[in-house]
Amino acid sequence: FDSAGLVQTAKKDAFLVNLSASTPSFARELSAVAIVNDLKVVEAPLVVEDVTLEHAFASADNLFGFVAGEEPDIAEVSPLLDCIAKTWHHTGVSGSAQLARAAITLQTASQLISCLEADALYRANSADSATTIQNAFDLGIVTERALRLLGAVRTERFEGDYTVQICMTELVAALMAADDVELILPGAEACMHLLELLAVIGGSDMSTPALSLVYGEESLCAKHGLDWTRAEKAYADEDEECDHDHSSEKYSGGFGGFSSN
Repeated sequence: FDSAGLVQTAKKDAFLVNLSASTPSFARELSAVAIVNDLKVVEAPLVVEDVTLEHAFASADNLFGFVAGEEPDIAEVSPLLDCIAKTWHHTGVSGSAQLARAAITLQTASQLISCLEADALYRANSADSATTIQNAFDLGIVTERALRLLGAVRTERFEGDYTVQICMTELVAALMAADDVELILPGAEACMHLLELLAVIGGSDMSTPALSLVYGEESLCAKHGLDWTRAEKAYADEDEECDHDHSSEKYSGGFGGFSSN
């Protein structure tokens, strides 16, 4: 929006196609400012279907998205969108695609945590969760995504294009969308704290199944290049520099309530 930004420098009638996750309020603001500047905005946040793939963004078949904006504008950029993702779901007015994206993000975060914690419980009891998860899938309790996550954890496939950092960015957008309407989402905030913890100990560039490592033994973490002393130092430094309660801060810091892991 500033003097060097796209809104100010783009030519008249240019299309601004936003593929990233943001908040509905930002999408509406962008649309309003673009109209004043004779630009056209298409809101088209992407969703990765299988986050466990090494090259998760390489194929349109592994991507879908939501699209909002003026129908003529959407129609004009559809050939471009169809090259990027296999399916686009039209949601209506500005902001609606980002709202749908945020809802999907919250579902994904919940499933990630529930799947990994169920597996962690089995591992802590020296047992294999595969049969139980498969049974839950057969009963419709868990999805195919959960099976893929578990498969990646079991084979220790923790590298991929859909990284912890990307997941955190999407979750921040969803949490900010909730904050805009004064809604508190404890489950999503807990997931965010765990992802931040993984990033602090060196896992920001790993794929999301690597979150299972924070529930495991320190030796397994070390095997994959994670260092728990980074967390000890980071949070010790926070305590030294600040005199307020970090546990109440939104979306960052405050790991005092975690278990001995």
